Amino acid sequence: MPVLFVRSRRALAIPVGLGLATALAVVPATVASAAPPAASPTVSEVGTPTSYVVNVLPGLADSAFYRKAVERAGGEVVYAYDKIGVIVAHSDRTGFAPAIRKVLGVQSAGATRTAPLPAQSTTDTGSPIKLSKADVSAAAKANAARTNAAAADKDPLEGLQWDLAAIKADKAHEKYLGSSKVTVGVIDTGVDDTHPDLAANFDRAASVNCVGGKPDTSEGAWRPSAAESPHGTHVAGEIAAAKNGIGMSGVAPGVKVAGIKVSTTEGFFYTEAVVCGFMWAADHGVDVTNNSYYTDPWYFNCTNDPDQKALVEAVKRATSYAELKGTVNVAAAGNENYDLASEKITDPASPNDSTPGDRVVDTSKCFDIPTQLPGVVTVASTGAKGLKSSFSNYGNGQIDIAAPGGDSTVYQTPAPPATSGLILGTLPGGGYGYMAGTSMASPHVAGVAALIKSRHPHAPAALVKALLYAGADDTACGAPYDIDGDGEIDAVCEGGKKKNGFYGEGVANALNAVK
Repeated sequence: MPVLFVRSRRALAIPVGLGLATALAVVPATVASAAPPAASPTVSEVGTPTSYVVNVLPGLADSAFYRKAVERAGGEVVYAYDKIGVIVAHSDRTGFAPAIRKVLGVQSAGATRTAPLPAQSTTDTGSPIKLSKADVSAAAKANAARTNAAAADKDPLEGLQWDLAAIKADKAHEKYLGSSKVTVGVIDTGVDDTHPDLAANFDRAASVNCVGGKPDTSEGAWRPSAAESPHGTHVAGEIAAAKNGIGMSGVAPGVKVAGIKVSTTEGFFYTEAVVCGFMWAADHGVDVTNNSYYTDPWYFNCTNDPDQKALVEAVKRATSYAELKGTVNVAAAGNENYDLASEKITDPASPNDSTPGDRVVDTSKCFDIPTQLPGVVTVASTGAKGLKSSFSNYGNGQIDIAAPGGDSTVYQTPAPPATSGLILGTLPGGGYGYMAGTSMASPHVAGVAALIKSRHPHAPAALVKALLYAGADDTACGAPYDIDGDGEIDAVCEGGKKKNGFYGEGVANALNAVK
């Protein structure tokens, strides 16, 4: 039986039969030009080649001092993000990380993966549920037959997009479609900019391939290959599919999208690529980023582990830099029905690029990045009935806002003419298909943020976020959550109507964004 691919918030497989989701002492100012100490770190024996991030003081990452230090520890610098003090390095030396951590001024350093370069996937990425040409034709005819006054302004497949009405995006489109001067960066598996519903709204200048941690701006480098996941293209359509009489409409059909590819062919989102993605977005005028993934290979990165600590620090520096540059970072909360506010969580999926095993993580020290980093907008998912999606992570004080991400029609069935409880999106090659997950909820919020930025072009990131939350529809916890109706509570919502663990500040509202 085929399955639904919803990740990149790790694969949520739903059978189609269900119908469908240290502080550091200040380094002397002369460090950049000083020669490395004579007693340099010992270069250990040859082992498995892998990738690392090395965190130093901002402004020193590209210095001769640290380049030489990396070499003496048995590595090579791949790229240096000098503005935030993050070095991407490769090494095949077993003791590279312990050695480089001893170098003056190195604040943290760690391997970004547990598999060799390149990693081979151990997860099933599945495929979306595609609409056939017959499906598209039938939907177009049904739309044309509708008699309401707004029908003429709707794209052919809009009748299938229950999610637009759920956040009042259909009403918002009657007032404003968003500004072409606003760009949303889709940090994901790549975007097919040749899709007829995306081509007119694609921002090539802000697009890049960041796989490996070094920007590649060659033509089309941002596109997914035929062997790669359509996830990023689906997300892009949810955000900004054009209102052009073709296919579907995005939440903000007048804004631009950029493809910022950070996923390997095998489907891994490694730290060096994620850092590159945020830095690229920040330095190329991207107003909003959408992040529907977690940073592999650890679902939760624990700061009491020296490797994982370095990964948290590197991505945190990149997201903070982006926000200071004016970028609003939006991210998916995850698809495991975890209570992120609980003290302990059992993570059975990490490390997902080698041999995962159950581990109990302390949530005060372990974080899902980027979504749990300071300043990042964390998005939970709702279904067609407006309830928390059966799979969506939650947690009082952890969720900032909610938006449609779909759910099984067994749990939440949409009203006609929509036929699926999943979310429609664009697919590479000009197609359309359904997916579900917080991966789909996050781009709805990114689209609303883009509409706010369109109306308030000079607003800093903090103000855009404040308006996003203020405009959300307050949504109470409601009755005890028994989504499958078996008499047992499936999740506990804590908090009041104005802010709680299921919906955060409420469900995103696109109409309020354009007023």
